[in-house]
Amino acid sequence: MSPSGLTALTRLEGPGRQPGGQPGQRPGRSARWRLPGGGRMWAAAWVLVLVWSVGSWLAEDGPLVNTRGWPMFVDFFAAALTPDLSAVFLARIAEATLTTLSFAVLGTLLAVAVGLVVGVLISETWWTDGSPSRGQAVVHRATRPTARRAGWLVTRLGLALPRGIHEAVWALLLLSVLGRDPLVGVLAIAIPFGAITAKVYAEIIDESARGPFEALRASGVRRGTALLYAVAPVALPDLASYAFYRFECAVRSAVILGMVGAGGLGFELVLSFSGSRHGEVWTLIFTMVLLGAVVDRWGSGLRRAGGRWRTGGTVLITAVLAIAALVHLAPDLSRVFTARTAGLFAGLVADLLPPALPDGGWSRLLEDSLETLQMSLVAGTIAGLAAVGVAFVAARSGGAGVGPARRLAGTAARWLLLFTRSLPPPVWALLALFLFLPGPLPGALALAAYNFGILGRLCAEVVENLDRRSHDHLIAAGSPPLSAFAYGIVPQAGGRFLSYGLYRWEVAMRETVVVGVVGAGGLGRLLEDQRVAFDYGGMSGTILALVVLSAVVDLISTAVRRSLR
Repeated sequence: MSPSGLTALTRLEGPGRQPGGQPGQRPGRSARWRLPGGGRMWAAAWVLVLVWSVGSWLAEDGPLVNTRGWPMFVDFFAAALTPDLSAVFLARIAEATLTTLSFAVLGTLLAVAVGLVVGVLISETWWTDGSPSRGQAVVHRATRPTARRAGWLVTRLGLALPRGIHEAVWALLLLSVLGRDPLVGVLAIAIPFGAITAKVYAEIIDESARGPFEALRASGVRRGTALLYAVAPVALPDLASYAFYRFECAVRSAVILGMVGAGGLGFELVLSFSGSRHGEVWTLIFTMVLLGAVVDRWGSGLRRAGGRWRTGGTVLITAVLAIAALVHLAPDLSRVFTARTAGLFAGLVADLLPPALPDGGWSRLLEDSLETLQMSLVAGTIAGLAAVGVAFVAARSGGAGVGPARRLAGTAARWLLLFTRSLPPPVWALLALFLFLPGPLPGALALAAYNFGILGRLCAEVVENLDRRSHDHLIAAGSPPLSAFAYGIVPQAGGRFLSYGLYRWEVAMRETVVVGVVGAGGLGRLLEDQRVAFDYGGMSGTILALVVLSAVVDLISTAVRRSLR
């Protein structure tokens, strides 16, 4: 990934300062990264909670291992050698693949459109009074009128709810209103992704150079025009880079939505799994890996040559995909505005409000919330450690000095990362339930496998963009390879590795919902039990608990990053 792509992804972790570096620091520059006193305290707390979480699972009464599932586990992987390649099933897969891709394309386009509009409206740049800041890149809060500050805060907080609810939960709610309509998959992606994209786009806008914008505002140019001419050209590469990253996420999310009833590859996967037709399952898995490889290759091609975008081909391909998606899904927008849909929506809102406690009261809710937090913490830790170990192997290394063994190992590592991130968390959870009885452990392992693939890819791209001159100089001066690695590589990569790890921890918190749906524990399992029982008041209470947990994780991540600055 190019520096602009890395910068756009890093903005997920917070406003433009990368851990241990300066605002907007490029990957090629050396960064002073260390673990100060505050960081050591957080590390100690992290280890204590991790040990306590795993220890509490192992200390539970009853067995953890599903001894009856081992033969099925072996049979499942043996079926990888004999996937179902019948013409009838391949035709079904082609149809399902087009449905999944259509959900992702239309959902992403709608999310980006929402992100552009809402991102501008929630940016601090939009809510400032436009007066020059005397050379400062950020207008101080004291210079912003109270009304504008209140407007900025209200619009910002308004995105917390749609951003904090997983797209699978949105799909479940929309299914109760729209039924098996293709709009369910599109809207379930567009709503949370639009909120997330708006937040990231607002931060990209706020971190762009403010001098030209303030100069235009001071000369009487309208706010929107000043943004269009002064900010948009500078922010466009990062906006486009993040849009494609969001599309990659949407493809994986579309598979998950199929597993909760929206259709596509996920729906076919559930049917094949439930019928123990493992040959069909592996055909679907290979299809998802191939689809992930194509999307990944497309994204890599767009980011080549130092961030120079092939905009013409990208726009053309996007337009073709959008038209094909509209023709294939043929969504009927008119039914969204019918009296029947309005009545169903009003009934759903009435059922959801007021939020209620689950059976068992506060103790059950707090117990499942704690289990969810433990699952995300254990999953993030396993995924992070494994990803860092594989990243240095998976990173592409050019030059004549790279031997065939190194290239072969790198290719194998990249395919491993692609395989693990192409399979959605519910699939990994179903595989883990072959080996372990239902509970938080298989859920944590499923999330770890999935996030390992994503984190490994991000960390490998960090390694590819490192400035290796310090490392090479140390080697040339006679330093041992381990010392050269510790002093020449770790200071540059450590901060970004931690930043991405914290971000994926926040995402893993929301993803506990989709592994809980298949019986892997936590609030997700509680939510599925409530859905089956039509306990909508309990569902809204559980959803609010998930939003609160996501906010807590976000605050902890922010505090950790600040302690490392």
